[in-house]
Amino acid sequence: MTDPAPVIAARGLTRRFGDQTAVDGLTLTVGRGEIYGLVGPDGAGKTTTLRMLAGILDPSDGRARVAGCDLPEDRATVKAHLAYMSQRFGLYPDLTVAENIDFYADLYGEPRKGRRERIDGLLAFSSMSPFKKRLAANLSGGMKQKLQLVCALIHTPEVLLLDEPTNGVDPLSRRDFWRILYRLLKDGVTILVTTAYLDEAERCSRVGMMNGGRLIAEGTPDELRRGFGRKILAVRSPRARRVREVLHRDLEDVDGVELFGDTVHVVCHDPVETGERIAASLDREGLATVKIRQISPTLEDIFVHTLGRQGPEFLAAVPVAPPRSASTAPEADPLLFPAVEVKNLTRRFGQFTAVDDLTFSVPRGEIFGFLGPNGAGKSTTIRMLCGLLAPSDGTGRVAGVDMVTGAEQIKAQIGYMSQRFSLYEDLTVSENIDFYGGIYGLAGPRLARRKAWAVAMAGLEGRQTRMTRLLAGGWKQRLALACAILHEPPIVFLDEPTSGVDPLSRRRFWDLIYDMAEQGVTVFVTTHYMEEAEYCDRVALIYHGKMVALDSPHRLKTRLAGQTLLDLRCPRPQDLIETIEALDGVIAAALFGSGLHVTVADAEQGEADIKAALGRMGIHGAVVEKIPPNMEDVFVSLIEGEDRKNDG
Repeated sequence: MTDPAPVIAARGLTRRFGDQTAVDGLTLTVGRGEIYGLVGPDGAGKTTTLRMLAGILDPSDGRARVAGCDLPEDRATVKAHLAYMSQRFGLYPDLTVAENIDFYADLYGEPRKGRRERIDGLLAFSSMSPFKKRLAANLSGGMKQKLQLVCALIHTPEVLLLDEPTNGVDPLSRRDFWRILYRLLKDGVTILVTTAYLDEAERCSRVGMMNGGRLIAEGTPDELRRGFGRKILAVRSPRARRVREVLHRDLEDVDGVELFGDTVHVVCHDPVETGERIAASLDREGLATVKIRQISPTLEDIFVHTLGRQGPEFLAAVPVAPPRSASTAPEADPLLFPAVEVKNLTRRFGQFTAVDDLTFSVPRGEIFGFLGPNGAGKSTTIRMLCGLLAPSDGTGRVAGVDMVTGAEQIKAQIGYMSQRFSLYEDLTVSENIDFYGGIYGLAGPRLARRKAWAVAMAGLEGRQTRMTRLLAGGWKQRLALACAILHEPPIVFLDEPTSGVDPLSRRRFWDLIYDMAEQGVTVFVTTHYMEEAEYCDRVALIYHGKMVALDSPHRLKTRLAGQTLLDLRCPRPQDLIETIEALDGVIAAALFGSGLHVTVADAEQGEADIKAALGRMGIHGAVVEKIPPNMEDVFVSLIEGEDRKNDG
């Protein structure tokens, strides 16, 4: 139970930047030992709110009280009671991992006695132990994010403010991070977290949904679900995108048809009548479905339905033009060769092997997903394929051009969008497009035509003179993609392109990816959103630089058919992991959204054993259901399997 006196209290909190109101009359409270999740679309005001509560930014109006300190008057005092992790890396690139952590420990006044054990524990949880001596400048983007998490947690504050702390972090590390948060809650720490992962919001005590600087909904996850007032039908199919297209066309009167991995969610009021119409519609199209079933709404369902139609940036996609063949080498026609083909590709940095003997081929027009934990070698591989980094060993061709001898030719044939969106923040939208047009040799009428397309595709009509740094994440993301494909390349490399953007922006972005693929563009994409892996034609999983798996999402999930997976929904599932894992017949248990995914040897016996164990603990009314594995289950199973092999 939380302390009745709130540790965080905001009343009428407002922040204006010129004529723009970023936060508008926000009122909320967070009690001691509570974790409060703040969600909303890009530009909703979440980061501005956290900066005001941290004493970094003064409000224009309103009041806030944090850990007994009145803001803005006590901004210097409040910092001793809280830890704040921003979206930008607060790391020192010329210090090692261990030196960065020691620096923050000194900053927070942590005693030297016992510090080493605490640091080692945090490094172990984040899988950063092998990298203690590596310079922060040499870490991957995801590893930098994990190091910042460790630095923020080096002391146990009274209040912890986390601004999208798991962006760019793989599913295993996200699960470990939430275990750390739950331990902090038991110590009475009050946590306010913003997140782009709606499954994480499911784990919060309460959730506030922001839009346009205002709090438009608030409550526990269960309260928000009960207040939704609609039913969800889940239609699972190996051709989920086609199913969505058909149902969008045939069910114009329902409240929503959205894609969730390999499943389409239909929002309706009458699930029986709507289910019959869905079955008839799909039968006419010859589309087989695994099943149509009613499910409880998720917070992502509520988020997408509530906010999905607010704002022109989420309207119909602007078509992507077919790719031009820009190659100057006659033998390099991308129509005649695989888009990407590598054999024994290896890259070493001193004694460290980042990419280890990769061999694979990607045909033209395929959406190829590249998965792996932080530091697995994904970004290093992409940099080699883009001609930005020479391989230590191995051979490869991109668009028919040799990776080693034709690096400059490759750059003319590809588009590349990095984790940080590759934009110049001190230039306007128009100036960024002009800059990239110049790099790609566009001029005259063609540049004007492509510039008009880029502005429309990014949803930035009327904002061409706005400074790029002032754009919300979803707009920056689409502008970066537009700049990357301004020259209509046949191959596009996207390195974690949706990291940190909200679910609406992710869906809009994937519509663009599919449009590109349908026009014959090859899309090579890395992601930590396992739902997005479902949208790829094939996915490769690498770990410690080695290829662990390569196949279609459907076939990879089929590999787990020998295991039985149960979904357990009950209060405070995080407290039950060790108890459930200790049961006979339970192979593994892990947090998934607001519940647990439990791998068992036998479904019927496993369900009975779990319910009996919960009954002994006085927990009744739990829901246990056999479910098919999703791509996150595949990811976790394959990585843990590799760890067991390496440990053996």
